[in-house]
Amino acid sequence: MKYKIINDMKIPMCVIGTWAWGRGVNGGKMIFGTSTDTEQLKCVYGSAYKNGLTMWDTAAVYGNGTAEKILGEYANKCDDAIISTKFTPNKHNTNKIADTLDNSLIRLRRDYVDIYWLHMPINIEENIKMLISLVHSGKIRNIGVSNFNLREIKIANDILKKSNTKLFGVQNHFSLLYRQSEKSGILDWCLRNEVAFFGYMVLEQGALTEKYNCSRGLPLLSRRGLTFTKNKLSLIAPLIAEMKNIGYKYFADVPQIAVAWAIAKGVIPIVGITKVCQVEKLSDVDSITLTAKEIEALEAVATKTGVSIKASWENYMENE
Repeated sequence: MKYKIINDMKIPMCVIGTWAWGRGVNGGKMIFGTSTDTEQLKCVYGSAYKNGLTMWDTAAVYGNGTAEKILGEYANKCDDAIISTKFTPNKHNTNKIADTLDNSLIRLRRDYVDIYWLHMPINIEENIKMLISLVHSGKIRNIGVSNFNLREIKIANDILKKSNTKLFGVQNHFSLLYRQSEKSGILDWCLRNEVAFFGYMVLEQGALTEKYNCSRGLPLLSRRGLTFTKNKLSLIAPLIAEMKNIGYKYFADVPQIAVAWAIAKGVIPIVGITKVCQVEKLSDVDSITLTAKEIEALEAVATKTGVSIKASWENYMENE
């Protein structure tokens, strides 16, 4: 696995997401329509670490803390795993960042987290200043923002700069079917300012894997099943076909091409993993270097599908 050195941290080219690890509210069953076995996830963690996938992304809201707890059980304090988690603000909990972080640290069994993300652009100035104080306390090493538009990113960055603190990264939805962060200039701004850009839902929660189609739909009554209906899966079939065709050249499958495309755009993809076989596939992606012509072909077919999925929480992001 190849790495980038960012703020003295060895960041792998791909990050493992744990949204599907949680249970209950906002957990795997509700969002993905599936449940995960904790012993299986223990094997996933071990295999990922062995293959150089050493950064993990989670959040207190994933399964109402259960994803953090599961990760905390497996992430040994003595290893060099990089842990990234989030504070999800609302109008009622602005002054509870410190308490929320303390609870996350208890579940993660850590004294600090490597990256702490402000999960939504709510009360930006007040929340960023609270995060700066937590950096000074030693409980977080780096600050990131998630689901922010370009104007909001610049506001957060200016506040941080005044306190001699660097914005570590931006984490937004990014896939062949949703390139708003590129079209609005966010990705370019990050690259120019040496701010890491992390893309989540690169596989659109399974829609860009070839596993599901107009005959075999995503799990009913799950968030992803309601988002990607069989009709939408039918519309993106030409994109899947193009990804599969390009994959032949690299002995790669459809999800590997989706992730390789994101890497080629300068993105660090966050990929949800629940099985050991998925770890092995992900660890091989950094050996795939798509050509400019292949990238152009993928994006042209993706645009032609007419499918663009904006998640409900992305209503926080203004049109740009």
